[in-house]
Amino acid sequence: MKKNILFFKKTGLVATSLVTTDVEPANASALPVKNKRIESIDLLRGIVMIIMALDHTRDYFHKVAFRYEPTDLSQTSVYIFFTRWVTHFCAPVFVFLAGIAAYLYGTRKSKKELSFFLFTRGLWLVFAEMTIVTLAWTFNPAYPLLHLQVIWAIGISMIVLSALVYMDLHYILFTGLVLVFAHNLLDQVHVPGTGGLSIFWSFLHDPGSFKIGRFTVNFRYPVLPWIGIIAIGYCFGSLYRREYNPEKRMKSLLVAGFGAIALFIILRSVNVYGDAATWSAQKNVVFSFLSFLKVTKYPPSLLYILMTLGPALIFLAFAEKPLNAVTARIAMFGRVPMFYYVAHLYLIHLFAVNAAIISGLKGSDMILSGRVNLVPGLKEYGFNLVTVYLVWIAVILILYPLCKWFDRYKRANQSKKWWLSYV
Repeated sequence: MKKNILFFKKTGLVATSLVTTDVEPANASALPVKNKRIESIDLLRGIVMIIMALDHTRDYFHKVAFRYEPTDLSQTSVYIFFTRWVTHFCAPVFVFLAGIAAYLYGTRKSKKELSFFLFTRGLWLVFAEMTIVTLAWTFNPAYPLLHLQVIWAIGISMIVLSALVYMDLHYILFTGLVLVFAHNLLDQVHVPGTGGLSIFWSFLHDPGSFKIGRFTVNFRYPVLPWIGIIAIGYCFGSLYRREYNPEKRMKSLLVAGFGAIALFIILRSVNVYGDAATWSAQKNVVFSFLSFLKVTKYPPSLLYILMTLGPALIFLAFAEKPLNAVTARIAMFGRVPMFYYVAHLYLIHLFAVNAAIISGLKGSDMILSGRVNLVPGLKEYGFNLVTVYLVWIAVILILYPLCKWFDRYKRANQSKKWWLSYV
């Protein structure tokens, strides 16, 4: 135990944060140590959040985004493909780390307190997706479109996790693995029509859009696999208990990470199970490799999950070291995920309004009733990939001081203002 404590002091490990994730020492009375955060997790979350902004900048600025999917191998380029492909890591890593965060939050709470927090936090995220986040996507206060994406998926997953936490950890892990590994068995199950059963099936597994009253509800992130990811993440949170041996944690993360990558390669190679879209030989070796990597995100297939979480686990294994000047700034983004998420959407969309005006369109063209790259009036709008990257960098640079301010505010007031745990 003493060896583990010295390791944590030496490396400055601290706990994570989609929820508050300060870790209480195993023997609090004998260990009067301040609650800390696990910086390696903040760092990974910060990286995927920065990458996520690239994808959303591409949505609003890249001319290709208004004409075809960036992973359409009949039209895309290698650069366009990988600009989209690298952002595949964002959502599964974000949800997985939310599961770890939930476990660490529970180390200093009773099961009842943890369950209540996850349930209410989940409800808040669902509400935020349908109001604050949807408005950021559309700038349309009439809310003609409810675009249910990653924040919604995390919210629903947290609500389900609030019940799962009463189970033994082994059963939670089993539940998560079954959802992740078996949900592709449902790929051929479709419920046609627009009735309640069709809506419920889209909610669970089959993406779809429905007219419900005056709203168009787009179930972009069916929840079954995301529930599985957050449940597995919750179980991995146990590796970050203070009494857990750091060397053993590193070994466990490496075995799981390389195992996930190996299983991805095997299953993808045999082309039998794990993704609704099989890969095939293309016009050359490079594009055949792109076909191999082109896995399904909506809903996230087993292969998509293995491909993205495997490298993330390996990163976590090697990231437990003191932060430097660069990584400290990246980790700061990871400490304020919800603030960053909302702010970056509003900022990108505001930039897009001005870009539309510069392009000779009306600013009102960016007040949307549907997904931005499906609006007919914007088909001739857009910029090259270099411009997309420049706008993305500008977004990150502008967000940095805002997130830094909120991070300081949150740290100074976390114990005084209960609502900060929900932001």
